[in-house]
Amino acid sequence: MSETGERDPSELTDEEWREGLSKEEYRVLRESGTEAKFSGEYVDHHPDDGEYRCRACGTVLFDAETKYESGCGWPAFYAAEEEAVTTTLDTSHGMRRTEVRCATCDSHLGHVFDDGPEPTGKRFCINSVAMEFDGDA
Repeated sequence: MSETGERDPSELTDEEWREGLSKEEYRVLRESGTEAKFSGEYVDHHPDDGEYRCRACGTVLFDAETKYESGCGWPAFYAAEEEAVTTTLDTSHGMRRTEVRCATCDSHLGHVFDDGPEPTGKRFCINSVAMEFDGDA
């Protein structure tokens, strides 16, 4: 969603989310979908500087310096911006995973695993469609 206006994203109706997001963005961000492996625009995106923001509300989620090549098929980061994301247990599809959501608008971003590199040991596997890159940050 390019603009939610000045309203708190938590106040947006389902209809307003549908109007502001593409079908694929809505499916991933609001219905906890997942884009196909290696299909996202940021899988092979390795800038030296900048920020990745929530596509739904613009919250800064990840610094480009924390992005790394994990080989998992989705953009991977070893750290999220402090207090930018929340996590919850996801038992869908017969698995036990930790879901990552935007702390501002509660949109689904992806999942986090404990097999990442130092210094955190985390691998935030995030859908490209859930983010926008800001190289001017």
